[in-house]
Amino acid sequence: MIVSNLELIPGKRIAAHLGIVQGSTVRAKHVGRDIFASLKNIVGGELKGYTELMQEARQEAVDRMIAEAESIGANAILNVRFATTSIAVGAAEILAYGSAVRLENP
Repeated sequence: MIVSNLELIPGKRIAAHLGIVQGSTVRAKHVGRDIFASLKNIVGGELKGYTELMQEARQEAVDRMIAEAESIGANAILNVRFATTSIAVGAAEILAYGSAVRLENP
């Protein structure tokens, strides 16, 4: 599966546009990470626990988007974007979305 933020793939022709596909996940802060983050806020620096949490969430959203695209016969997802929304205090949704297409083989 080709996943790209480009609208076209150089050297490839779009044979069919299959629609928008998306994947999302909602994640909440972990108490242990939250305590460490509070301490880190005092001295400054990267909140690595949260960085890892967001990376895991983005990957899960992408995996779900790919699964949806595969289920409708796509071999690529183009113009991929991410969005983040606060759902509740300490919880956020990560959304990955793009255009599912079938590319011709040259």
